[in-house]
Amino acid sequence: MLPPAAFHEHHPMISNGSIKVFLADDSVQIRERVNALLSTADIDVVGEGATPDTCISGILRAHPDVVVLDVQLEGGSGLQVLRAVRSADPQVAFVVFSNNSAAAYRKRYLGEGAVRFLDKSTEFDQLAQAVATAGRRSVH
Repeated sequence: MLPPAAFHEHHPMISNGSIKVFLADDSVQIRERVNALLSTADIDVVGEGATPDTCISGILRAHPDVVVLDVQLEGGSGLQVLRAVRSADPQVAFVVFSNNSAAAYRKRYLGEGAVRFLDKSTEFDQLAQAVATAGRRSVH
């Protein structure tokens, strides 16, 4: 039996054994689609955000195994989130999922520590597997 929800708030490492994911994307529609996709794959979405600040604070509060991160966020970039979270909690894995998939973006985000970089328009079907693989690498 799982502990009550209040216990989870104070002990974010406790979950039902599935991979915990935070969605960082400025599009509500994309977050809804990704949430629906991941919920069928034993993956728990533990938080969402559209701006760098809400994403950073939400990620540090939720302690997800994986962050699905867009390059472009409301009022900033995913790189701000990646750098801030990796310096505060380097165990969180990042899967970048963006329409901005030019080689320069891929190189920069992977160079900053993201484990995968997927193009929303051509690699949507690979997201659940990428998150599962990244989640297994996370030591949370």
